[in-house]
Amino acid sequence: MGQFAGLLLDSIVSGVLVGGFYAAMAVGISIAFGMLGISNIAHPALILLGSFIAYVLNSQFGWDPILVGVLATVPFYFLGTLLYSAYEIAFERRGTQLIRGLAFFFGLLFITEVGLQLVFGVDYRLVETPYIGPSYNIGPVSLPVRMLIPFLASVLLLIGLQVFFMRTFTGRAIMAVAQDKFALQLMGAAPVRVKRIAFGLSTATAAMAGAFLIILQPVEPSMGRDYIGRIFAICVLGGIGSLPGTFVAAVIVGVAESITATFYGPSWSPAIAFGFLLIALVVRPAGLFGRA
Repeated sequence: MGQFAGLLLDSIVSGVLVGGFYAAMAVGISIAFGMLGISNIAHPALILLGSFIAYVLNSQFGWDPILVGVLATVPFYFLGTLLYSAYEIAFERRGTQLIRGLAFFFGLLFITEVGLQLVFGVDYRLVETPYIGPSYNIGPVSLPVRMLIPFLASVLLLIGLQVFFMRTFTGRAIMAVAQDKFALQLMGAAPVRVKRIAFGLSTATAAMAGAFLIILQPVEPSMGRDYIGRIFAICVLGGIGSLPGTFVAAVIVGVAESITATFYGPSWSPAIAFGFLLIALVVRPAGLFGRA
């Protein structure tokens, strides 16, 4: 019984830490899909791009991946604004964003993936930092530093974004743009400009999530596809466009996956996110923090 309790507690703690990382991956989708109505399924590929940038600067110059992730948010932000400008001109103005816009991001997903494969091959790549190996042991619970640091950084990222959305004019405009464009224009804000900024922020978070990912595990160019369904499920489960909901849902999924992997095997873990999604759609279609 004591061994079971120890395994359960350890798996819960591990799941919470992994859930923080899932939240960092999903927050960009929560902004793009939840607030702007843009199904950016290429987001996981951009996360992998961030991982490989962290890998190059770590392996060549010894830079810390977290530092690389922070610095890379700037070029990723401008990349996002360029992608949205192309998307808006090609699809939103013509009212064809639902299907053709989705195909646009499918294409971006595969172009990014193939580009990474051409440059780095299909081998797994990893980074070296002093905190990847050590762990803190608190009783039966082990806290790997390589999981603890991305968790804390993810929490800070979500708190910073939530404060920005709630306390600044631009942030409130982003939250309003999907609800009432006319009212937003009366506030003196241009909807296209607001959405361009929001999509830039969404893409910038991919740089941070990519740094977290390569700290947690080795990466290869095609593994981003493994996360597409999971992060969309987290966004829907937490409530479309809700950052606190995204975090809570990510932790729930992380804990559930960790417990399942510990007691039933890792092969069952991928089904957990979709199981929670189906339950949420039946019980509370708006999600945990969504408006009913």
